[in-house]
Amino acid sequence: MVRKVVSGAILVPLGLVIVALAVANRGMVTVSFDPFSATDPAFALRVPLFVLVFILVIAGVIIGGVAAWLRQTKWRRAARRLEADLRAARQDADRLRRQLATREAAPAPHPLSLRPPAA
Repeated sequence: MVRKVVSGAILVPLGLVIVALAVANRGMVTVSFDPFSATDPAFALRVPLFVLVFILVIAGVIIGGVAAWLRQTKWRRAARRLEADLRAARQDADRLRRQLATREAAPAPHPLSLRPPAA
């Protein structure tokens, strides 16, 4: 419940700011992909400024997410290795419990039983 209230308190004003940005920046801008000819570019796009800003923000979030994911590779590898070690230790503990249970369930030798002489 608190999570919904907090996310609403953050998302509603953020949404209003985004809408205000989009309304205030409706002007068309030319995005040129030709660094050699500023007057007559080989490939250029005309898009509203707010669309360009949104595209660049989304690209930044994606690039940042990929960079963070790549930096966490060693931690994910360590977690997988430790999980495998834990699984092996649990299997060993279960095996030892079963061995102990079978030894306890086996009848104990009679205390007066005679053993054959040692050779």
